[in-house]
Amino acid sequence: MDKLLITGGQQLSGTLTVSGAKNSALPILAATILSDKPVSIGNIPHLHDITTTLELLGCIGVDISIDEKLNIEINSNDIHNLTAPYELVRTMRSSILVLGPLLARFGEANVALPGGCAIGARPVNIHLDGLKKMGAEIRVENGYIHAKASRLKGCHLVLEQITVTGTENLLMAAVLAEGTTVIENAAREPEINDLANFLNTLGADISGIGTNVLTIEGVKRLGIENLHYDVLADRIEAGTYLVAAAITSGSITLKNISPHLLDAVLEKLKEAGAIIETGDDWISLDMQGKRPTAVSLRTAPFPAFPTDMQAQFMAMNCIAEGTSTVTETIFENRFMHVQELQRMGANIKLESNTAICTGTELLTAAPVTATDLRASASLIIAGLVAQGETLVEQIYHIDRGYDHIEEKLSQLGAIIRRIPR
Repeated sequence: MDKLLITGGQQLSGTLTVSGAKNSALPILAATILSDKPVSIGNIPHLHDITTTLELLGCIGVDISIDEKLNIEINSNDIHNLTAPYELVRTMRSSILVLGPLLARFGEANVALPGGCAIGARPVNIHLDGLKKMGAEIRVENGYIHAKASRLKGCHLVLEQITVTGTENLLMAAVLAEGTTVIENAAREPEINDLANFLNTLGADISGIGTNVLTIEGVKRLGIENLHYDVLADRIEAGTYLVAAAITSGSITLKNISPHLLDAVLEKLKEAGAIIETGDDWISLDMQGKRPTAVSLRTAPFPAFPTDMQAQFMAMNCIAEGTSTVTETIFENRFMHVQELQRMGANIKLESNTAICTGTELLTAAPVTATDLRASASLIIAGLVAQGETLVEQIYHIDRGYDHIEEKLSQLGAIIRRIPR
């Protein structure tokens, strides 16, 4: 497997353009199954998970091409296979997002139970319970979800807990259902809003976008001639580079990103001592050469502090002035990066779902192993300030969620290179 070698000690500075959001692109690609007209999707990041999703769509019969502007052209009118195989689904939890669209449009779907990052239990029961209430017959046998419905029926759904992929799957299923569907306790992440806006552009009737109650009036078909849609910018990629600049006492500007997507993150960076300036589609951070101040945080669903930024802030707190507490409320197994940061000299103690971190002026390089996507980012960030050369192994995780991270960090002055397998 490829590895990343990082020589610490470089202060980051410069300008970057933020890529499209993986967490928008994946559900929107799945949603193209619902369209009976070809669609063009732009601002797609170059990621392993995107490749896997396109392979999955191709496997079920979707016709895919890429034009000269790197837009992905998708035609879902020749779908002939309603099975998402384990070989593809096992590598990526979001593969389950084809379940709702296949069932809604074709009346049947067979989807392998998903795999993905080992950051804790993310059960699919909420997806399945919702589809059952909409009239689907569902069996789970031999590692596959088998779902059938002549046509789904609109109903009132109250989700027992906030779930992003559950909200997305049920939203996509509801747009072609007969009647009205109301989803209460819906997740409110910007990527869900992006999916809903895309579906409305296709001809769906969704209201309540941006709130925790979504109302969907079912329609008989979806599809618009010559439709092009650009996915949202990646707020987690943006946040990761902002933290990378902060930990190195640097100064950067990010383009193609709305600051409102990162309100909670920007507030914590200000707490850490960063000077933040923003425009309609840009964010700048300047630490003025200063060491960050430790910041305490607690993860929670949007619009609160995102779990996907917890590991990056943990890395920053390792060298910050003062002591911080980081409490993880979303995933019960999302502190696997802690023991790797400790190998680099971090002073972190775990108490249940809270990490207590006392900042130290110096981290030392060590070979470390990435355990999940955001843990990978935290180890790279720590390597940027560690004394010596940090070798990050199992970086296939990072390739699932960051578009050419070593190239972008190099543009900002980091000394980082990929070592091929």
